[in-house]
Amino acid sequence: METILRPLIVVGGSVLLTVVIGWATDLLLRKADGRHPETPLWGLLRRARVPYQIVLCSGLLRGSYVEAGVFPEHRTGVGRTLTLLLIGSVAWLVVRIAAAVVETSYSRYAHAHAERDPARVRRVRTQVSLIMRVVTAVVGVVAVSSMLLTFPAMRAAGASLLASAGIIGIVAGVAAQSTLGNLFAGFQIAFGDMVRMGDTVVVDGEWGTVEEITLTYLSVRTWDERRITMPVSYFTSKPFENWSRGTPQMTGTVFWHLDHSAPMDLMRERLRDILRECPAWDGRNYNLTVTDTTPTTMEVRALVTAKDADDIWTVRVTVREGMLRWLADEHP
Repeated sequence: METILRPLIVVGGSVLLTVVIGWATDLLLRKADGRHPETPLWGLLRRARVPYQIVLCSGLLRGSYVEAGVFPEHRTGVGRTLTLLLIGSVAWLVVRIAAAVVETSYSRYAHAHAERDPARVRRVRTQVSLIMRVVTAVVGVVAVSSMLLTFPAMRAAGASLLASAGIIGIVAGVAAQSTLGNLFAGFQIAFGDMVRMGDTVVVDGEWGTVEEITLTYLSVRTWDERRITMPVSYFTSKPFENWSRGTPQMTGTVFWHLDHSAPMDLMRERLRDILRECPAWDGRNYNLTVTDTTPTTMEVRALVTAKDADDIWTVRVTVREGMLRWLADEHP
């Protein structure tokens, strides 16, 4: 009877205690979240309740499974399995807590600076994303190393691995030049403020918005919903256009090739009327001039302004279409 009750008491008690502690902790976090709606920290910490409960359960079982007398002939294997589970869940918990703290800090910063300096907010967002990827990678490496060190054979091989670390490092550095280059380029982009998530860029003749930045690659979403994935080293070694750098305000151009008899004064008035009816125009400036002539035509250029890259595109196509329609109707 004792051989049945003892395992049930030990294992069942560990699971029950885990559920009770997890429920109490979640209740406290919910109350804290309700009392402090100005910060998302407590709500984000609730996302860590699953790894938190796994840590509790595996820790309790790791400390009490010997008393349960379960599988005594496999005691070493059971203990090592619980240890590996404990290490993995602790790593998972650390990543979730770090993500909650970092996301809370970013949310507060973004809320305070979103209207005054949106470009700086995008820069901080890029840095936060890369920092979290580095933290996750470091925690993962430490967790895997700790798991391997639980095996005696791996501990015995540690001395030889450390002795050959210099040679392995040289070989790895030569073999992974491209990967390491992209890795350092990712840090350079994050802290050099060259390009940020949400920036409007032109790369290889393609116009789009930076959607994702990792330590090794950068994804640009084009206007037609395509994704261009490029190594981050491209942005540190080749020129590219960043339309969001500094102020997002932009000046755009519209060209027409018209007959010499085109009414310039009336076109200027029509341009003013078109812009007044276009919500995307920011009202800063507009102009219309003849920039070139040929024996049969003249080139007319309109300058228009808008608050960002998306609006300047809308203004340009609106002006181009509206002026052509007016010329066809009034001055064919």
